[in-house]
Amino acid sequence: ATGALREPYAELALAANAAPAPTVAVDVPSGVDAGSGRVAGAAVEALVTVTMGARKTGLLVDPGAACAGTVELVDIGLGPYLPDPDVAALTSGDVDDLLPLPSKESDKYRRGVVGIVAGGDLYTGAAVLAVGGALRAGAGMVRYAGQSAPVAQVRAHWPEAVVTELDRPSVDEVGRVQAWVLGPGLGTGEWARELAAAVLADDVPVLVDADGLTLVAGDRSLLRRAAPVLITPHAGELARLIRADRDRIEAGRLEHARAAAAELGVTVLLKGSTTVVAEEDRPARVNTTGTPWLATGGTGDVLAGVTGALLAQGLGCYDAASCGAYLHGLAGMIAADEAPLNSTDVASAIPAAIRAVRGG
Repeated sequence: ATGALREPYAELALAANAAPAPTVAVDVPSGVDAGSGRVAGAAVEALVTVTMGARKTGLLVDPGAACAGTVELVDIGLGPYLPDPDVAALTSGDVDDLLPLPSKESDKYRRGVVGIVAGGDLYTGAAVLAVGGALRAGAGMVRYAGQSAPVAQVRAHWPEAVVTELDRPSVDEVGRVQAWVLGPGLGTGEWARELAAAVLADDVPVLVDADGLTLVAGDRSLLRRAAPVLITPHAGELARLIRADRDRIEAGRLEHARAAAAELGVTVLLKGSTTVVAEEDRPARVNTTGTPWLATGGTGDVLAGVTGALLAQGLGCYDAASCGAYLHGLAGMIAADEAPLNSTDVASAIPAAIRAVRGG
């Protein structure tokens, strides 16, 4: 069945939701599109969904995932006959296999040098959080470049970082990096625009976040480059980038993340209640870690730093985005433990999240 529930089934779904007894859905909650997670009208809101064979996409992606409750998978013997999925969710073991490990020959340069261009006079904290995320995620060196106000804050918080105070919008004096993080708290004025253009003119992977997304939305030609680009928007930022309606993106997160990846020629990490990673001609990945407590200012800056560090350590945009989202969500779960958290708590919990996926 596709589309909204017809009567009398829509009325029955609402009656089930209003009943005092718990509801168990079989396969997929009625009203949820199994292939996309869309909910076009009324839908059953289950405490538990028992699904067969494989987890359907609609059970992984909001708003459908929010209707599914706890999902229990029952093996019915499909085994090797299941087709290759067009949507995947990484497990802890998958992330463990992908994460880079230092070797005996490693030094700070071989372990990945990430450059961070973030923060400004208004948002100095964004620079501190992005640098903190990168350091906690195992970068061999973090090179931070910014203006005087965020420079002072980064120096005070992170003596490990190599800091360059910029007197012009250029990264020529920063030194060689293996990936850039561009945008958190940077501002959107002329200085920021010129600095963003300078970073995107480099020949290494670039993660574009926050104000960086606003800048490239005004000039999408900045994204046309030979080296890889990973963008990390929320729904509103993606709406500006692809000239779409925010509510439509929220209702069809998977569809719009895929469309943006194809249209812009980039890897997309769409943040939100369901984080989706999309890259053209590859299965979309849906992140299964996280907590509602992560909905607080600055957590996206930490995510940008973590993911940028993974890029600098050699992961491609697709794997760096997937592993970064997984570790960030897991760190949020560790830090919150059913209590409020702040962004610094999330950054501090990144090493614990890495230990958890490594079985430590």
